[in-house]
Amino acid sequence: MLAAQRRAGIVSMLDASGAVSVNELASHFEVSDMTIRRDLDNLAAQGLIDKVHGGAVTPAETAASQPRRTEEPGFQAKSAQRRAEKQTIAVEAATLVQPGMSIGLSAGTTTWALAHRLVEIAELTVVTNSPRIAEIFHRSAEQPTAERASAGQTVILTGGVRTPSDALVGPLANQALRSLHLDLVFLGAHGFALDAGFTTPNLEEAETNRTWLGTAPRAVVLADHSKWNTTALGTFAELAQIHTLITDTGIDDAAADALRERLESLVLAEPTETRSPR
Repeated sequence: MLAAQRRAGIVSMLDASGAVSVNELASHFEVSDMTIRRDLDNLAAQGLIDKVHGGAVTPAETAASQPRRTEEPGFQAKSAQRRAEKQTIAVEAATLVQPGMSIGLSAGTTTWALAHRLVEIAELTVVTNSPRIAEIFHRSAEQPTAERASAGQTVILTGGVRTPSDALVGPLANQALRSLHLDLVFLGAHGFALDAGFTTPNLEEAETNRTWLGTAPRAVVLADHSKWNTTALGTFAELAQIHTLITDTGIDDAAADALRERLESLVLAEPTETRSPR
C-alpha cells in the first residue's frame, strides 16, 4: 500500500470513529509505529487531523463544518476509502449490464470497481473517460481466461484533459460524448444531497458528467453512504435526472426515505468484507 493510500485510510477511520490510536493504526495497516507517527505528522501538517498523545482525533473545526467544496482528492487517496462499500455497490451495478449492451463508465473509484465486474460480459461496448478503467479491459484482453476469450468487447477512451482524479474532461471529451447513443451510463459522484443533487469539486468534470447524461436514456450513479449530504462545488445532475442511485445500507433510514421520494429507483447494497480486485 502506498503512503497516500494509507493516509487516506487513516482519515477515513477518523471520519468513522472520531479518534484512533497509533497501536490500532499500526495493527490495521501492518506497519511500524514509527511509520504511523510519520503519517500522522503529515496529516496534521495538512490540517486533516489533530495529533494527541498516542494517536489522533478529528479536528474540531472539521467536525463542525461541511467538507471543503473545492477539494479534489486524487485517485489513490479515494481508492483507499470505503472499499467494502464500493465493492458491493459494484456487484449490484453489474446486474444491470447484459451482453451486447453499449455502456458508459465515467471516471471514479466506484466505477473502476464496477469495470472489474464487467470484463467477462460478452459483446460489450464500453465508453469511458477514465484511462484506468480502459486499462482494466485492455489488460483483460491481453490475458484472457476461457470466459474472457469469447467476450469480444470494444473499449473506447475519450480524449480530454486529465484531472487529479484521473478523469478526462473538457471540450475534447465532451465533443466525443455528444455523438454517442448508449444503452446505459454509470457515473461516480463526490457527493449527493437533496437540494444540491449530485456534485463534484471540478467544474470541468461537472460539465463532462452533464454531457454523459445526454448519451443514454438511463443514468445510474454509484456513491457510497459517506457521500450523503456532501456538497462539492459543481452540480452535474439533480436527483430527478438520475434513473437509479446505488448506495449502501450505511445510509440512514430518513435519508433513504427522502431519496426515494426524489429518485426513480434507490438500491441499497449490503457491504461485505471482500478484497478489492487488482
